[in-house]
Amino acid sequence: MLQHTLTRLFNYNTLTREEARNILINITSENYSQSEVVAFLSVFMMRPVTVEELSGFRDGLMEQCKTIDLSEFETIDMCGTGGDGKNTFNISTLASLVVAGAGYKVAKHGNAGVSSACGSSNVMEYLGYKFTNDNDRLKKQIDKAGICFLHAPLFHPAMKAVGPIRRELGIKTFFNMLGPMVNPSDPKNQLVGVFSLELSRIYQYIYQETDKNFSIVHSIDGYDEVSLTDAFKVISHKGEKILTPREINMPKNNPEEIFGGNSVEESAAVFKKVLAGDGSPAQNNTVIVNAALAIQTMDHVLSLDQCLEKAKNSLFRGDAKKALEYLLDIQ
Repeated sequence: MLQHTLTRLFNYNTLTREEARNILINITSENYSQSEVVAFLSVFMMRPVTVEELSGFRDGLMEQCKTIDLSEFETIDMCGTGGDGKNTFNISTLASLVVAGAGYKVAKHGNAGVSSACGSSNVMEYLGYKFTNDNDRLKKQIDKAGICFLHAPLFHPAMKAVGPIRRELGIKTFFNMLGPMVNPSDPKNQLVGVFSLELSRIYQYIYQETDKNFSIVHSIDGYDEVSLTDAFKVISHKGEKILTPREINMPKNNPEEIFGGNSVEESAAVFKKVLAGDGSPAQNNTVIVNAALAIQTMDHVLSLDQCLEKAKNSLFRGDAKKALEYLLDIQ
């Protein structure tokens, strides 16, 4: 029973890391009723999760994870928390292909959309990608195409228990916060987009305790990626800075210019257009800047201008599109 813990939480107490780990395991093992789980999730919609709590939830999920060994490659994951409610097009998935096209190895962790019309898994499946957790096939994909896609439910079977609840709620929960932290291949490089400044700070504390190269990004107006609609914050192992579109020689976007559509079909149409080099300036620039920050996370001797140039070349020369074509061939 979760009642005693819920009473404590409603009285403004917090969980220890071990308590959070145990509760997560009990939730995914379906040891609580649905109403108890909804009440528990509601706590973290009304107050911030602590570093101890989020670390404990991560421990519990990774303990049940089917891991994959891609350690022979130097990889990066580009994954946002989602939950910003902005319903943008699939920026991180396109940026991942741009990074792969630029010659880097990407182990992209993703899932179906919960608080948007189309998550990365939705668009990849629509384009014909067949999800797998077969180690050899994923290694072959990352070797030949520069990218493989790790569909979260195949590696986190424990999440099956909360999927229906999350879909029914349709709003962000702490499971959104966990997404980037539970890549089953444990990449050594990560570009992480978060939906709030508060969460960026929590991520910073957690990632500083690891040996990863990381960049945590948040647009000041609430996007969990660099949207170019406003200034954005970047926190990395080298410190933190706030940049404006003007400072990186990019025009400012209007929110409607990076809208992703109301269906998987609409999102996929935008996706294909951008990848073909026919995206609008706003769409192209948004993908390019996120890809550039990922490249700089891996290749920190390069200036941001050099990384932007690499990303532009990958998109406009068709290398990103080729990465997807190779990926879809190796199935």
